[in-house]
Amino acid sequence: MSRFWSPLVNDLVPYVPGEQPKMANLVKLNTNENPFGPSPKVIEAIKAELNDGLRLYPDPEGEALRETIARYHGVVPEQVFLGNGSDEVLAHIFYGLFQHGEPILFPDVTYSFYPVYCGLYKIEGKPVPLTDSFEIDPEDYRQPNGGVIFPNPNAPTGRYLPLEQVESILQANPDRVVVVDEAYVDFGGESAITLVDQYPNLLVSQTLSKARSLAGLRVGFAVGHRDLIEALNRVKNSFNSYPLDRLALAGAKAAYEDEAWFRKSCDGVITERERVTKALENMGFEVLPSKANFVFARHKEQSGEALAKSLREQGIIVRHFNKPRISEFLRITIGTAEQNDALIRGLASL
Repeated sequence: MSRFWSPLVNDLVPYVPGEQPKMANLVKLNTNENPFGPSPKVIEAIKAELNDGLRLYPDPEGEALRETIARYHGVVPEQVFLGNGSDEVLAHIFYGLFQHGEPILFPDVTYSFYPVYCGLYKIEGKPVPLTDSFEIDPEDYRQPNGGVIFPNPNAPTGRYLPLEQVESILQANPDRVVVVDEAYVDFGGESAITLVDQYPNLLVSQTLSKARSLAGLRVGFAVGHRDLIEALNRVKNSFNSYPLDRLALAGAKAAYEDEAWFRKSCDGVITERERVTKALENMGFEVLPSKANFVFARHKEQSGEALAKSLREQGIIVRHFNKPRISEFLRITIGTAEQNDALIRGLASL
């Protein structure tokens, strides 16, 4: 502990992001980045912003992008909140909507930023165990709480909760905010944004990092009732009133306007995901049903840690979590056909 640290910093356990190795000729399947790249229209839009206008602050409200997202999802711009990546959106959610003096509920196997934000904002978090098949059971969320948050599809499992089950969680918690974190929903799920006008306690967060291939721009957003969005805006304007820069605003808008590219990218990931799943199962892996751009798999005989280490020696990086319940699993990002072939060959050799 540095003598200059605050007591809060000393007690924090930070989030550990996926490794970004500097190795050459790497097959990188550990951080769930989209293998197909952004729309060419995104590149054109960003290039068009590379001018003298960069000396000016961006639109603090991101009005043009909010209008585009609202139109796409069938809501109004006042129901859309923008952030510098969905992680920043989630941070504002924890601070602005979960401070109720009761524990917030999230799955015990889930996105590990949730307990980090609990530590940062001094919120009690209560992990709710997934079932033996690593599914969310809505009945487990019928208990006193200060809010509920879960990814759908869940991460790192990839399992998807159908909307009627999401509704059962919403109906069981009418006086608390329920946040559905949809970072991976476009790879086979159905967005809960269609429910926001029915449930004033629902907030849906999404990112452009995955399906729209813009992890390098850092753009996220939330959609919900205007009262929830107003709370997030109050936090944002007390923290960083210009969250998205001019390049991110332009690129994100262009990404939403190229539907054909988006669909082709998602379909490509889904096709490869099914091929990788079958190949893994043929090699003796149990693969959880996935609606994400990754699969979560464990071998019936081989240790997850040993497999990850052996793949790394072949220049193939996958994610291994040394955590309870999932220490034998590998989370494998779906890459290009060539990358996936290298993965399959690498595992077959082991």
